[in-house]
Amino acid sequence: MTARPPFTVTVLTMFPEAFPGPLGVSLIGTAWREKGLWSLETLDIRGFSEDRRGFLDDTPAGGGPGAVLKADVVARALDSVSGPARPLLYMSARGRPLTQARVKEWAKADGVTVLCGRFEGVDQRVLDARGFEEVSVGDAVLAGGEAAAMVVIEACVRLIPGVLGQAESLGSESFEDGLLEYPQYTRPRTFEGLEIPEVLLSGDHKKVAQWREEQRAKTTRERRPDLWAAHLAKHPAGLEPAKSQVKSAKARGE
Repeated sequence: MTARPPFTVTVLTMFPEAFPGPLGVSLIGTAWREKGLWSLETLDIRGFSEDRRGFLDDTPAGGGPGAVLKADVVARALDSVSGPARPLLYMSARGRPLTQARVKEWAKADGVTVLCGRFEGVDQRVLDARGFEEVSVGDAVLAGGEAAAMVVIEACVRLIPGVLGQAESLGSESFEDGLLEYPQYTRPRTFEGLEIPEVLLSGDHKKVAQWREEQRAKTTRERRPDLWAAHLAKHPAGLEPAKSQVKSAKARGE
């Protein structure tokens, strides 16, 4: 079987010194520096300004505060990137929400190219002309796209075969099937008067699996009613037992 080429990440940013940041540590960093399963390249957008003063932004058309990254500067930076076509991602508070489903699709590609905005954003024309997907990592506004880019990159890279030590654990994580993950525990058995749930110490794998599914349903319904409603609509029959189990748990005061 032919080995998969490294997953190639290119980041267009005004602050290349922000990288690799957390991408350079733990299993993600080892997969990059030692295993060569993915590669990271940063391009300083400033280097593509043709203004003798190095300006890469200008005032917003129509007036208003702040500045906007110029389309021609961003285009020159992007056009300098070689290799096969990859998903083009622009980190933006107004973008479509980041989801595990989108991450899984990007992780199947040869890599991703990520544009980190600053100021009031990027001239819309270059986003439209080059086909960028606008991506939001949450309902909050950041000073720039670098931190958000690291979130997307890590989410993609951890899905590359060989990056994580136990790939089988991916299937039970939050969002994989629309529900959040169950709570985790480990030794010591007692911590500040709080005990590990007895069922997890029972050795009964069937009961443990049932408890975990109950907890996944309960946690999702309480913390993410949007996910619960969507999953219930998709699997109404399959979730009825889980719903009943949650009600029973509440009745028992659990």
